Order: sequence, then C-alpha cells, then structure tokens
Amino acid sequence: MTTDRFRLDGRTALVTGGAGFLGRRWVAALLDAGATVISVDRMAPPLDDSGVRLVHEQVDITDPHAVSDLAQRLTATRQVDVLVNNAALDAPVSASGLTQGERFETFSVDRWYAEIAVGLTGTFLCSQAFGSLMAERGRGVIVNIGSDLGLVGPDQRLYRVEGRPEAEQPVKPVTYSVIKTGLIGLTRYLATYWGHRGVRSNVLCLGGVARDQNPTFVARVSERIPLGRMACGDEYGEAIVFLCSDASSYMTGACIVLDGGRTAW
Repeated sequence: MTTDRFRLDGRTALVTGGAGFLGRRWVAALLDAGATVISVDRMAPPLDDSGVRLVHEQVDITDPHAVSDLAQRLTATRQVDVLVNNAALDAPVSASGLTQGERFETFSVDRWYAEIAVGLTGTFLCSQAFGSLMAERGRGVIVNIGSDLGLVGPDQRLYRVEGRPEAEQPVKPVTYSVIKTGLIGLTRYLATYWGHRGVRSNVLCLGGVARDQNPTFVARVSERIPLGRMACGDEYGEAIVFLCSDASSYMTGACIVLDGGRTAW
C-alpha cells in the first residue's frame, strides 16, 4: 500500500526544540506515524508525558560536549533514524505586537551569538553527531525546519506600529533571516556530502502560523498570501511525516515550501 510508505513504525526520530510550539506538533505527528520520538529541549517538558514511545531529554544543543554525550548515551540503547532540527530562538509576534524586535542599527552582538548558536550551530552539532552515525549505518534522514523568510526578505511593514518614531519601529530581527537562509545552505551541503551513504537531507520552509498575534498583524500577513490566511497549527504535520518517511525516499537537497503561496508573489 502506498500509505504504508508514510509509516515510521520501528524507527526513532529525534526532534530538537521538541517542547516548543511547533516542536510539540512535530512530536505528535511522528508519534501518530508510529515512530519512537526523542524530544530534546533546553527546558524541561511542562508535564512528564514520557512513555514507551516518547522520551524527553533536557540538553543544551549549543554545547558540543552535551550533544556528543547525548549521541553516545542514545547509541547504547537505540539508533536515531530521523533527525528533525527544529530548535530556534525567535522573536514571536504576540497580541501586543512583535516582541524583541531589535533594529539592525542597534542589534546586540550578544543576541546575535545566542540566536545563531541555537538556530545554526545547534543544527550543525546535531547533524554532525547523529548524521555521522546514520552515514555509518548507510541510512538516515535529516529534516531542517526553515521558513519562507529563508527565501525572501522580511516585509518590515507587517510589524509597524502607528504613531511610533521610525527609529523605534519593531522589525523582524536580522538573525532570523540569516539563520533560515543558512539552513537551506546546510541542507544542500549535507545532501551532497552524505547522499552516497544513504543519508537524505531536506528543509521545510514554513509560513507563519496563526496563534495569538495582533489582529492587525494577521490581517496584514493574510493580504500577502494567495490563500488569504495564515496556517493553522495542524497543517504542517503531514509534511514532516512525508519528509521523514520512505514516501520521500528519492528526495534530498530539496526545499519544500508551505507558505500558502506567499513566496509565489
């Protein structure tokens, strides 16, 4: 059956940032497809919902030693077949507007280092540790969670606040674009580096998900999307299962865009 190729029974998937908003959805989708899931996050899970097929690991993925130790510990009892690099430090848009919208002219180098460390360095370290083991076995999948803003520049008009001076207008931070663009490059590098050893690497470029954002922001974004709306929280799960499963067995180095058509304009 064609649908059987979407199943992940008997496989183990590791999701970084698994306790976050999207991370929890990746975990749920992979569990539903039959995988055993290791949710890795710097923060402890809100509830102890570990079980036979769900394991929580509290690890700082920016620490090379911590990532190496995690790989060694897991290798002693299981093999990681799928790596989903999801962890990131983002500036979310809440009901009151864009938070931590630090402008480029005054963007702190400390924040630059911190966000690059999670979004890019953490992805590099996890791919290095677990991808190497996949290459040794001759099989494995790496999926990086990107964004439509890895393909186009952010439209800063979306975040403007009426009546605020130009120098104080909130903006999407520079780190977001740099990280998401970098993930596309890393994805292609890994695809060509380990392809002959059976390791596939793809990146999922997502549009924004409607949550508790300011209604004005949601309306502005929706006007720029051909489908006329932001994504719902449950619309991305099948895509992650597709990329992690044998249903995408001939796909590597690809950038899969789910943005409601935003980058088509």
